[in-house]
Amino acid sequence: MFSGIVEDMGTVRAFEKKDKGILLRIEVQKIDAGKLILGESVAVNGVCLTVVSVGDGSFSIDASSETLSRTNLSGLRVGSKVNLERSLRVGDRMGGHIVMGHVDGVGVVQSIAPAGESRVFSFSIPPQLAKYMVEKGSVAVDGVSLTLNSVKGAEFSVNIIPYTLRETTFSEFRRGREVNIECDVIGKYVEKMLFSANNPDDSSPVVRKL
Repeated sequence: MFSGIVEDMGTVRAFEKKDKGILLRIEVQKIDAGKLILGESVAVNGVCLTVVSVGDGSFSIDASSETLSRTNLSGLRVGSKVNLERSLRVGDRMGGHIVMGHVDGVGVVQSIAPAGESRVFSFSIPPQLAKYMVEKGSVAVDGVSLTLNSVKGAEFSVNIIPYTLRETTFSEFRRGREVNIECDVIGKYVEKMLFSANNPDDSSPVVRKL
């Protein structure tokens, strides 16, 4: 589990295609790679992945074909910047919100507008995710915990302060860029419970509107 507070911006140093996925080697700046443990989880652009090897100032992860089909990781190349966050420890401060690292879909940057020193980013998302977007609620975009400014249909906007622009990949976002979207898990559980209460004999996953 994560909180959506990015610890580091890593750089992809190797991108190896495999039969059923890819192997990425990521160079870190602020994270001490020597303290990473094989098998631990790291969020890469908001995707929970497993550390499979650790080198000098870098670590490697595997991403399966299933992960690639549901995220923007297949678009990474050598030199790409990625948001990194290690998994939470018991007792850590919850600076953002509960982020599982399980991406719900891929959104697209629609516009970027100045707002003083900040920037307002607007995103379109798959229609089935719109019901989870609540004004002043939470969303994770490429692993960054954010508060939704506004929601209109299958689009939402967020305000990005200068610090976040500097410390995350938001500084590289342009119109048309694909981003990983993870909806607030609490909203999904609430939906599941409400649906189950109204349909006690239906054990199928929640994929329909309430």
